[in-house]
Amino acid sequence: MSSVNDTKFNSLVFFFTGIPGHENIHHWISIPFCLIYVISIVGNSLILFIVKRDPSLHEPMYIFLSMLAITDFILLIATIPTILGIFLFNFREIGFNDCFAQLFFIHCLAKIESSILLLMAFDRFIAICNPLRYTSILTLPRIAKMGFVFVLRGVFVALPFPLLLKQYQYCRANVLSHSYCLHQDVMKLACSDIKVNYIYGMFTTLFTFGLDSLLILLSYVMILKTVLSIASRTECLTALNTCVSHLCAVLLFYLPNVGLAITHRFGNSSSHLLQILLGYVYLLAPPLMNPIVYSVKSKHLRSRIIRAFVK
Repeated sequence: MSSVNDTKFNSLVFFFTGIPGHENIHHWISIPFCLIYVISIVGNSLILFIVKRDPSLHEPMYIFLSMLAITDFILLIATIPTILGIFLFNFREIGFNDCFAQLFFIHCLAKIESSILLLMAFDRFIAICNPLRYTSILTLPRIAKMGFVFVLRGVFVALPFPLLLKQYQYCRANVLSHSYCLHQDVMKLACSDIKVNYIYGMFTTLFTFGLDSLLILLSYVMILKTVLSIASRTECLTALNTCVSHLCAVLLFYLPNVGLAITHRFGNSSSHLLQILLGYVYLLAPPLMNPIVYSVKSKHLRSRIIRAFVK
């Protein structure tokens, strides 16, 4: 009877992991995390503010950038309580329902961000390969419909994760590998058969990240083919330069994602610290770097930001 009670008690909360072996300096480690969150929130808010107030930026490229900023902003808000809670206040516990809610938002927003990067690749493909039909293809109603469809895809793909995990018993030490809840992290703690979760997780990865990255690659193959057919080298470089920001955003999103998935699947105890660091890069690098990259590379956007501060 006592073992049953212990199982039920243990299943009430999960425990987060900060950076193992450095618990005594967590309050110092919190400083760069606080700076990252402040810069990320201010940067994405600034992108949204500038695009909203300037009618000349109401173009597909900047609308997609605003969608990316909104996704990153919500992701930051969803992870602030747990990450800063550990490093500032040593608060390691989270209830099951709260963990599953955070897990849903993280995975849903990741799927949505992958879709937005695909839409931005499509935007660059049309702008370079078929510029005369650019405005007729990427109309505002069509952009809104595509965004709505991909938001629904993210919601419906991520929703089974918490629903499946809530059915399991958790009788082990409920210590997570990260400072936030991930599906592949939580399901390892279940005492039940998690084969369904493995299969569904693999299916969703192929259906979202795999399909989106393949289509992004295909779009850039077509872009490169079109650009190489341009006679002028200057025009060729100019066309490719418009894709640099998006390529940086794609690499910032997919490389940590792939690295984290590999360490969770094939990692061992020696790669635990690498897994934790990749988890922070996966979560915080895109919201931090996307506004910086686009502000630096987009002359139009940069001039509007400078003009807003000068005024």
